Amino acid sequence: MNIVLDILLLLLTIVYSYLESLVKLFIPQRRKSVAGEIVLITGAGHGIGRLTAHEFAKRQSRLVLWDINKRGVEETAAQCRKLGATVHVFVVDCSNREAIYSSVNQVKKEVGDVTIVVNNAGVIYPADLLSTKDEEIAKTFEVNILGHFWITKALLPSMMKRNHGHVVTVASLCGHGVIPYLIPYCSSKFAAVGFHRALTSELQALGKTGIKTSCLCPVFVNTGFTKNPSTRLWPVLETEKVARSLIDGILTNKKMIFVPSYIGICLILEKFLPERALAAINRVQDIQFEAVVGHKIKMK
Repeated sequence: MNIVLDILLLLLTIVYSYLESLVKLFIPQRRKSVAGEIVLITGAGHGIGRLTAHEFAKRQSRLVLWDINKRGVEETAAQCRKLGATVHVFVVDCSNREAIYSSVNQVKKEVGDVTIVVNNAGVIYPADLLSTKDEEIAKTFEVNILGHFWITKALLPSMMKRNHGHVVTVASLCGHGVIPYLIPYCSSKFAAVGFHRALTSELQALGKTGIKTSCLCPVFVNTGFTKNPSTRLWPVLETEKVARSLIDGILTNKKMIFVPSYIGICLILEKFLPERALAAINRVQDIQFEAVVGHKIKMK
């Protein structure tokens, strides 16, 4: 009898969830304040990390900025200070576990307990698999996903103690669908999406509902890491738009942040299409970017 009641409750919950989502489309969501929160952003010396730091600075957050590029992260810090923020800069290699743990301890001593972390640092090596160097594959995973593990493990205990915090995973549309000549990158971003979803589930199971999670999944972003990107169906995004979408998602505790937002609907539709249709869509998209193919640089 219990299973029957559980199934009925499940059906009611599904119906209620759909109705709730429908209502939220027409009612502005409440935004939380991040003033005074200690926000750690990795990869803050460039691109999405830099513009996200600007958004937090505008909202009076205390910033802890990490990047392997000393000049880049100091430039970001100077810009954020002009916006009125208190900023602490650390030069950190997010592929180095010991450097991460050491830097987190330093942050705790000098600044305090981080309450929001934006795991943004990433690398990409566009090439076919046989042209990709072993060390490039290793570096992709060390930065794009293993770094998320080490940083989150180091910061989570203080969040759990207070049942307060926010863990942000910067992934990609490549964490949901694949693109040729980006095998290590796509694989690492699939792992990042899985990390976000599993962490979300685990925090819920532990009753730590005060710790929020968000995952950013944009299409191609004009950060300079991928040379000359283009596609027929999706726009190549500017970092300002992505950063604004990210901060909006964080302030509303949105779990999955697609940029543009309609990408999420397209991914749902893809699950119902046969393989031949998906291949046809990929041909129509005509995704182009510079990649090493057969040890030569080509537009693919």
